[in-house]
Amino acid sequence: METKVSSAKKEVIISIDRPAVLIGERINPTGRKKLTEALKAGDLDIVRKDAIEQVEAGADIIDVNIDAPGVDDVALMPEAVKVVMAAVDVPLCFDTPNPAAMEAALKVYKGKPLVNSVSGEEHSLNRVLPLVKEYGAAVIGMVQDDEGIPKNADRRVQIAHKIVESAEKAGIPREDVVIDVMAFAIGAEAESGKDVLEAIRRIREELGVNMTMGASNISFGMPDRPIINNAWVSMVIGAGATVLIADAARVKPSVLATDLILGRDRFARRFIENHRKRQQKSQG
Repeated sequence: METKVSSAKKEVIISIDRPAVLIGERINPTGRKKLTEALKAGDLDIVRKDAIEQVEAGADIIDVNIDAPGVDDVALMPEAVKVVMAAVDVPLCFDTPNPAAMEAALKVYKGKPLVNSVSGEEHSLNRVLPLVKEYGAAVIGMVQDDEGIPKNADRRVQIAHKIVESAEKAGIPREDVVIDVMAFAIGAEAESGKDVLEAIRRIREELGVNMTMGASNISFGMPDRPIINNAWVSMVIGAGATVLIADAARVKPSVLATDLILGRDRFARRFIENHRKRQQKSQG
């Protein structure tokens, strides 16, 4: 199953038969005081810089998240999208909990974006899916419903079914739904990693859809987070996840190494090319 997203100049295809896709998540004000203050002032220079650096680090899609206290997201989201479209040629992912801000971004975008996100909650399904259908976007579906984020594989799979079925009823093809399996921090939920891997395998088998997740969520609160994150990246790709949301500069080598081992990098071209780029950067 192929999920296709595009910019005005470039198409990205997400599929289990292709190399893993990386969504660069650096444009996110959470924990970034300087970016938050810039967004409050309507200054998008950091947004532009982050987008360029993420693409240079190997991001295939850029996540745009300007959600912060004091920011008029309905007014600023489309402006941020325009700035990023002008700075890079890869497709964009609109990351906002506000359907009005989401629609404002959809109106100005040139191409087929990825919308992040809808959940299994009734109000979310009712508000977001019509926008996805109207603008012909693809959408990330989070396995969370009115009872919250599930703590076992069975509930994750059930909610994934609900989201896919609701999307299809709304006229959105299954291939345009990417399921976010959602991992708890391993320090708080010891079984989270195991449950997520089981859910990925079952959703792949039962629904066939593409799957994503935030690659660093698993390590919150733990020391040596990059070690945990990079191990996790390899495990979830091996289980069947096809697109990861992460800081491209931190995880790209692990993604490429996993693709290489899984036979998705013919003659190791992508891995070797990235190795050479990193060598040149360190020597320069």
